[in-house]
Amino acid sequence: MHDRPIIALDFPTQKEVAFFLEKFPKEEALFVKVGMELFYAEGPAIVRWLKEQGHDVFLDLKLHDIPNTVEKAMTNLAKLGVAITNVHAAGGVRMMQSAKEGLIKGTQPGAKVPELIAVTQLTSTSEEEMHHYQLINVPLETSVIHYAKCAEKAGLDGVVCSALEARGIQEATKQTFICLTPGIRPAGSAVGDQQRVVTPKHAREIGSTYIVVGRPITQAENPYEAYQEIKKDWSGK
Repeated sequence: MHDRPIIALDFPTQKEVAFFLEKFPKEEALFVKVGMELFYAEGPAIVRWLKEQGHDVFLDLKLHDIPNTVEKAMTNLAKLGVAITNVHAAGGVRMMQSAKEGLIKGTQPGAKVPELIAVTQLTSTSEEEMHHYQLINVPLETSVIHYAKCAEKAGLDGVVCSALEARGIQEATKQTFICLTPGIRPAGSAVGDQQRVVTPKHAREIGSTYIVVGRPITQAENPYEAYQEIKKDWSGK
């Protein structure tokens, strides 16, 4: 597991991100998530700026398209030097393989290829919704583990899943396979639009590799204090 919780920078502009980050010590190297809202507003420049500040970036764009398009997109995204990026597992093994090939092609000589993970089922999706809208009739955990095995077959480093599925995925895949888990909420906090949520401590106990935390930190009265409490709960230190 990685000690630093990944902070979801779910803000609409770089200006708001900068205001938020001012609440943290300048020397604190964070691991942050840039999602669609922020990336579509600010473009690649937001990733370069965050890296200049000394932060690691999980670029959460969930690519899902034909293999050729995803490969070319990943070749461009690799040039940003992010730590992690992702695709949708529902795109299939060939698409995931092409994504990995694109990342390798686009990574600068001597640089580390970003970890590539696949979204299984969104943590906002309930089992009932999966059955009704996706017409997937197996249990949700079975669907998630199937996607994880497909991602492993495609040569990916891991998946995005609920922490509730992490143990089952680890039993079905290699020991180093990543389980990055959003839907993390400290005890007593509101779950918002998430369905399958756990506390940081519980995520650690059941096998998460990385956790992603958004509103419990970004909307806290004291974000740095909230971050430290979640980090302590997650790391067990």
